Amino acid sequence: MELFYRSTRNENVMLTASEAILKGLSDEGGLFVPEYIPKLPVPLADLAGMDYQETAYVVMKQFLTDFTEEELRGCIRAAYDDKFDNEEIAPIAKVDGVYYLELFHGPTIAFKDMALSILPHLMTTAARKHHVTDEIVILTATSGDTGKAALAGFADVEGTRIIVFYPKGGVSDVQRLQMVTQKGDNTAVIAIHGNFDEAQSGVKKMFEDERLKAELQKAGFRFSSANSINIGRLVPQIVYYVHAYGCLLKHEEIQEGEAVNVVVPTGNFGNILAAYFAKQMGVPIAKLICASNENKVLFDFFETGTYDKNREFILTESPSMDILISSNLERLIYLISGRNEAKNRELMKELNENGRYGINGKMKAELSDFAAGYASADEMKKAIRDTYENTGYVMDTHTAVAAAVYEAYRRDSNDPAKTIIASTASPYKFAESVLNAIRPGEYEGQEGIALADELSRISGTEIPKAVEEIRNAEIRHTRECDAQEMEAAVKEILGLR
Repeated sequence: MELFYRSTRNENVMLTASEAILKGLSDEGGLFVPEYIPKLPVPLADLAGMDYQETAYVVMKQFLTDFTEEELRGCIRAAYDDKFDNEEIAPIAKVDGVYYLELFHGPTIAFKDMALSILPHLMTTAARKHHVTDEIVILTATSGDTGKAALAGFADVEGTRIIVFYPKGGVSDVQRLQMVTQKGDNTAVIAIHGNFDEAQSGVKKMFEDERLKAELQKAGFRFSSANSINIGRLVPQIVYYVHAYGCLLKHEEIQEGEAVNVVVPTGNFGNILAAYFAKQMGVPIAKLICASNENKVLFDFFETGTYDKNREFILTESPSMDILISSNLERLIYLISGRNEAKNRELMKELNENGRYGINGKMKAELSDFAAGYASADEMKKAIRDTYENTGYVMDTHTAVAAAVYEAYRRDSNDPAKTIIASTASPYKFAESVLNAIRPGEYEGQEGIALADELSRISGTEIPKAVEEIRNAEIRHTRECDAQEMEAAVKEILGLR
């Protein structure tokens, strides 16, 4: 049976999976959500015998129903191959009784590779299915990791261009270098004078601009998105939670049907929403623990039922979580409202006009699957230092936020459930912060790329290829603009000025 996708803001919009992937965002600004969450088509025990690619097919075929088996398997083969430095793709490290799901073994050493390795293949397959002749322009805002992963995925992909905006001064040294050295004749990277929320809002504004859309169409272009607002990003993320459960079964760490907790360091809400979808599919997940840094807009929402972005924006050492407008939360709001697009539209209008909205008691009761916490900078650093000193395991700053939040949750709740922590980036992406957490003050003022050898020495791990490649790479992208100049920059890159 074919599964269609609805807009969170317009009940009359209904698209196939391939159409939703191509479009990225609905015309009125809504996000695409499947009409229902399909169930896993195999018993849980079968997951233990599947490799990552087979698990990906079993999960994704339930959501991407208008892709043929040949098309979908081809996309999966092309995505999850030897560009990952671990044959398990997403291995699990058991550290002090906690299971770290390592999502950073891809080409850009961050979890975004898990979805952005396959999105270009899904998108170009969708374009062929619908006889699209326009050049697809991928427009993306990044808080650090999405940008590089999208650039790497779409570089020199025929029929596409990709333009990435990132906040100047708001990403790590390695993240910045990964983006500005990106090769590919179809790539462009722009630093904006502003924060991630301004970059993301600027991108969404261009998607919703009918005048701009018509101008692009006349010139033979069409926008699409590689951000997690694209359903083609969200669906592949569901896979690794299903895979993780299968891995724990395979290694006899859990019994079939045993419920586990999942902790996710959260910014734009896509990663934890994927875990929620995995639970709806039938994966026995007890609590979904949403971990925030000091930009704790999501923690406050889960605590109070009020989402309020009217607060100071804090630049932290976990920059991919420095977000005050968590776009994917809209999908959850739509679902807990009973798929009431009018109610969702009203709340999103309040957010746009007043910077805040509140949900009613009935909707808040639907959030019982979730717990939430946040970690200060000091708590994050302590998690890195204590874990290293006790076990020798080194984690990045985002994973450490999740570890600190989980430690507080376990202490306060006495919840004995076995727990998976989503480890979202390699520590090499944030070497300066990681090393200064382990040995405070010893590496102050040194840039991350220069500290890779030291991190390798103390962690006993190899420097990832992604870091080695950028050490002496040519800087290719030097554009900058103010947030209000983003559209002009896009037009200039596309030759429309």
